[in-house]
Amino acid sequence: MSDTKPTLTLMIAAPRGFCAGVDRAIVIVEKSIEKYGAPVYVRHEIVHNKYVVESLKAKGAVFVEELDEVPDGVPVIFSAHGVPKIVPATADARGLEWLDATCPLVSKVHRQVERLVDQGKHILFIGHAGHPEVIGTFGQVPDGNMTLVETVEDVAKLPDLDGTTLGFLTQTTLSVDDTAAVIGALKARFPDITGPRGDDICYATSNRQDAVKAICQSVERLIVIGAPNSSNSLRLAEVGERMGVPAQLVQRAREIDFDWLGDATRVGLTAGASAPEILVREIVTALRERFNVVEEEVTTATENMVFKLPRELAD
Repeated sequence: MSDTKPTLTLMIAAPRGFCAGVDRAIVIVEKSIEKYGAPVYVRHEIVHNKYVVESLKAKGAVFVEELDEVPDGVPVIFSAHGVPKIVPATADARGLEWLDATCPLVSKVHRQVERLVDQGKHILFIGHAGHPEVIGTFGQVPDGNMTLVETVEDVAKLPDLDGTTLGFLTQTTLSVDDTAAVIGALKARFPDITGPRGDDICYATSNRQDAVKAICQSVERLIVIGAPNSSNSLRLAEVGERMGVPAQLVQRAREIDFDWLGDATRVGLTAGASAPEILVREIVTALRERFNVVEEEVTTATENMVFKLPRELAD
């Protein structure tokens, strides 16, 4: 029966899936449930992945959007995206025990924000409006110290900032190419602006984009596993589209549009930094039901980053 199926070469990107920051955040929730017992509350989705969130709910995690939804006397965890300073301050005022699952690379940006503002600089922050990481980063310093810039066009629209000492920083999950263009525009308009040596895009985001660029040189379609609110997953689909490869973002195998695959014989597959490997295998299994799948893994980098757990949970 299998020889009646068309052959599909599936080029699987590596690195893909969980990064060290996501891995750490999930372990923080699991170990907190072990230590304190259920329920443990989590402010905002710990990472932007429905499968992960539902799995943690089944273990005893309760996800809320704001602290006022957390009852007294139970621990609360802050998501990997980071939170404004007012959030832990409010938790302290209520006597809540809290753990911070903010990715250490996001925390590093928070410290850079404070340092630049202490130096008297106004920060032009490259990021996506409304994303929890951006909200958390803006919340590290008093209002008025930062201006959000999303695009090269935004740079042109900025007011005249003569006499203002400027610095720039970036969200960690942006498009590498877009961000380079925005930084270039900032430096052209404000030659004295200071910033990090390159940008703050995390190693996992850039590695996953590089891997997609590698497979998109020889595929006709790209499947990206990730949530529609996952910044780094959306960027992976964008990378494919820009290389002329139609991309589809799916959360689970059941969302694959097989008509969209058409007669493609070479398909790329990757997963955003908050998507577990089990979902990659689920997609491969679904494709095997319709095709003779030949898997080829394309590796562009090896990742061995590990982040320490908070002191409260360190064994």
